[in-house]
Parts: sequence; C-alpha cells; structure tokens
Amino acid sequence: MAKERTIFPYIPNSVPEVKAQMLEEVGAKGVMDLYVEIPDRLRFKRKLRLPPPILSEYELKRHVGGLLDKNKNIKQYLSFLGAGCAEHFIPAVCDEINGRGEFLTAYVGEPYADHGKWQALFEYCSLMGELLDMDVLSCPLYDGAQAAATSIRMASRITGRKEVVVQKQLNPEVKLVLRNYLKPDISIREVGFDGTTGLTDLTDLRSKVSSRTAAVLIENPSYLGVLETQAEEIGKITRERRAEFIVYTDPISLGVMAPPSQYGATIACGDFHPLGIPVVAGGGQGGFIATHDDMTYISEFKDLMFGITNTTTPGEYGFGEVLFDRTSYGSREKGKEFTGTSTGIWAITAAVYLSLMGPKGMEETGKTIMQMSQYAAKQMAGIRGVKLQFPRTPFFKEFVVNFDATRAKTVEKVNRALLARGIIGGKDLSKELPELGQSSLYCVTEVRTAEDIHRLVQAIKEVA
Repeated sequence: MAKERTIFPYIPNSVPEVKAQMLEEVGAKGVMDLYVEIPDRLRFKRKLRLPPPILSEYELKRHVGGLLDKNKNIKQYLSFLGAGCAEHFIPAVCDEINGRGEFLTAYVGEPYADHGKWQALFEYCSLMGELLDMDVLSCPLYDGAQAAATSIRMASRITGRKEVVVQKQLNPEVKLVLRNYLKPDISIREVGFDGTTGLTDLTDLRSKVSSRTAAVLIENPSYLGVLETQAEEIGKITRERRAEFIVYTDPISLGVMAPPSQYGATIACGDFHPLGIPVVAGGGQGGFIATHDDMTYISEFKDLMFGITNTTTPGEYGFGEVLFDRTSYGSREKGKEFTGTSTGIWAITAAVYLSLMGPKGMEETGKTIMQMSQYAAKQMAGIRGVKLQFPRTPFFKEFVVNFDATRAKTVEKVNRALLARGIIGGKDLSKELPELGQSSLYCVTEVRTAEDIHRLVQAIKEVA
C-alpha cells in the first residue's frame, strides 16, 4: 500500500516526515504499534469510506456552510417556546467582550496567564449576589439542573438527612437530573399542586416534610409559569422541620420580583441563561448557587470560588481562589463533590449583561416581560375554545393554555399547524402532566412585540 502523502493543513504533524520522526522517537515501527493493546478481532481492517479531503480553506468553509444551511434554527421562526430556555435580548457588547482572546481561550486560571479572568468571575459573583440579595456564589456550574442537584447535596451534608421534597410540577428535565445525581443515597418525594391555581398543595406539603427531610425545593416562578405566592409559607413549613429551603429562580424575573432570600430561602439556585446568552444547541446554559455569608453553607460549596486577597505589596489587592481544599481540585478524597467543566465564558457574559442593565434596566426588562406576557395571555384567552389553565394566578413570562375545547383537540395538531405558518408554539404538557388535559406552556419575553402576538393569535384562530 502506498504511503499517505496528503498534508492536512488543519491537523498538526500530518507531514509524513514529521510523523516518521515522532514514531521513531517513541520506538514504534508504524502507527498501528500505538494500538497494540486493542485486540486484533476488534480492529477495523478496511479503509474508512470517506470522501476526499478538502484542502482549500475557502472550499472547506463553503462546504461546511452548505451543511449548516440545511439546519433550521430559532431565528427562522417566531418562537413562543420556553420551559427553561427562551429567546431574550442580547446587547451586542456581550459577545464583543466574551469573544476577547483572554476570555475565550483561557480554560482555567492555573495553567494560563490570568489576563483579568479571575476579576471578571469575581465581578460576576458580586453582580449576581446583588441581584439575588445573597453574599456568596461559586464558580458557575454546568446548568441550572446541576445547580439544583448540588444544592440538595449541600443541604443533605448540612442536615445529615437523606430525603428531599420537590414539586410534582418541577421542570421534568431538572427532575431527571435530580434523580440521576442524587442516587443512590438521597430519595425524592413529590408534593402535588392545585389544578385550578397551579400552586403547591400546602396540605400535601405538610404531610411530607418530616424530620427526615434535608430540603424542600421549589421553582419560583414555577415551571408552569405561575408565581408561587405561598413561597413564604412554604419556607416556614420547611424551617419548622429544620430543613433547608431551596428556591430555583429565574434571574431575569428579579428586577420585578423579590429575590428568594427575602421570603426565607437558605439556598437560591437556577440558570443564568436569560442574562445575555443565546439559545444554542447543547449549550447556552449556566448554573448558579447562592447563599448568605455563613460558613455552614460556604464550606459545602463544591466549586471554585473567587475572592479578593492581599498581595506582597501593602495596600495592593489581587483576585484569587478561596478555600481551595474543599474542591475536588484541592483534594480528590476530601472534596465535597467532583467538580468538572463549568461555564465560565457564559458567567463572564452574564456579568457584562448585568453591568450594562443595572437595577433600572432589570426592572424595565421585567416589567416589559410581564406586560407582554399578560397581553398575550389575554388575547389568546379570547379565542373560542382556548382557555387559560390558571386564570386567577399571577405569572411572569410563561402561562398554560388549554386546547381541549378547540376543533384541533390536541396540542400536537396545533403546534404542527403553527410550525407550517412559521411559528413555534408552546411546549406540549399533555404527556408530562396529563391531568391538565391538552395544555401547552407558552413563553413571552421582552423580544416579542404586539405584532408578534397578533400573528400568533390569528394563526391559532385559523387552527383552533
């Protein structure tokens, strides 16, 4: 067989002479010597059926661009889909800052020069702390579901208990992560909700919170969009049993809503996706956990923390890691939990977003979201056969719409017809929560206009 003479411009050390020199250096006669541990019966003996390589940068870019153009993305549709990931306005400067080389390529601080990354993460923690009315945050987690799961494990370590109570209507994707992450030692109990209000069933909650409960976790705003107006009472019930009260919250709602700390939460968590981060496949999420300045909680954080510290020059300060030994980086054996890849680039993006918006900007954004979502709900409720599932309960940006009495009958049919009209409808809840019938979760954020809503309403009238 002739030797491969192709030199790939995007693959290092693909020059045949360089490859031969490397093999000689390690004492290998050929490339297959590097795979000697793989049994012969498992080796693929034929050449892969691959197209010829594209060696021109322009031709490669054109080829990949053609493949990408086959994809359909959210920018091609009018979207009303939320359930944890929705379109929000992204100021241009967010991508300008997170695209800078000192942030974009610096994976972690230790093996690379810092170039301000630690300060940027410190500022992220400070800004999020102000938004949440909490004192301490760690380095960002993978996503909100991971943050919720780790919050529960923190509570379990603090209380020494092995049971958690969560809402039945908790985001099912978050719930799946909890079940996986808490196995095998922490059990989950679900508390029901009122089908007419969407609020947590307090009677059921009281019956399930006990001396075995490490924490009660609620979403506010909830997965069904409603504001949990009983949150303060839930906190009291939780603390009476000496359990931790964990609130999973949407940070963009906190310009108009009281933060969890002000109604009794001991741990606040969630996903900072709405803060300047795009909707992208497999990413665009970032988890946060926040607590008060109490070593009982601080010592149970599993991730890196960034703080201000003295330097060798009197009066001069720098940014560094805090309590490194409690992490799995500091000690694999003594670390609170294993810490893997986090979403630092998105945390820096969120910091840029919050610093640009400020308190007034967050308030104006929150008001816009509430006004537009209320308007959309009112317009949809005026369509024959369509009704709001929880008409008397306040909500933030999401609301449940029921299609049982429409001609279409099912959410699936409604969504398919809307998609044909260039609209992404709400999330189908009929399989997750069958007790709500043919219901759908609609999301309206600050990027939706009155014209967008009228287009949606007209399309639903045609369908339903």
